[in-house]
Amino acid sequence: MGRGSVPWASVRLLVVDDESELADAVARGLRNEGYAVDVAYGGEDAVEMVRLNPYDLVCLDLTMPDIDGLEVCRRIRDDVGSGVRVLMLTARDSLDDRVAGLDHGADDYLVKPFAFRELQARVRTLLRRDSDQTDSVFRVGDLALDTAKHSAHRSGTELDLTAKEFALLRYFMAHPGDVLSQEHLLEHVWDENADPFTNTVRVTVGTLRRKLAVGDDDEPVIETVVGSGYRLVTGAS
Repeated sequence: MGRGSVPWASVRLLVVDDESELADAVARGLRNEGYAVDVAYGGEDAVEMVRLNPYDLVCLDLTMPDIDGLEVCRRIRDDVGSGVRVLMLTARDSLDDRVAGLDHGADDYLVKPFAFRELQARVRTLLRRDSDQTDSVFRVGDLALDTAKHSAHRSGTELDLTAKEFALLRYFMAHPGDVLSQEHLLEHVWDENADPFTNTVRVTVGTLRRKLAVGDDDEPVIETVVGSGYRLVTGAS
């Protein structure tokens, strides 16, 4: 899913709401789940950000002062098609409002106030659409990653990962065997505030690689492809 047929485990989201405290709270909660999250506080900014960045899902408020969520959703569909999932967040709960949101291209509709756990579940469900993944557990070789429980294991041993390490492993597991450049990982796993001139990708890959080395198994799960990037070794066991 997403532009360029990015699988469900891509983790770049956009939260759009003119209520800055709510937008920041939602973004903070989603970042704690390992997603890379950007925030827009108005509809015009949201449209421009979607044009510039390969988001996989937009959490979109319906009522905003510049242009409303219906118009934002319509422009997103006109600009980038159906590849970006749209979850509409609004206090309007009438049948007509829900129908209007869906008719303008929203994929789902969540009424405020909502429990964050429900938001998490709807985000996971939308990100799984158009993929072969039918549940929250992702498996590659002896690696298992559960997005619902936010846990990861190798050969049955639980891995103690930070949110960013979890997000990075999830992205590698969505692209097993593919060589992923530092620039590609920075674009899809980190948010717009990440500094492209730092070594943050290299450092995070290094710590993740060390944590994946469980027991006496020193076989590298993530290998460096000199001059190109990194690759998850699918045959690791």
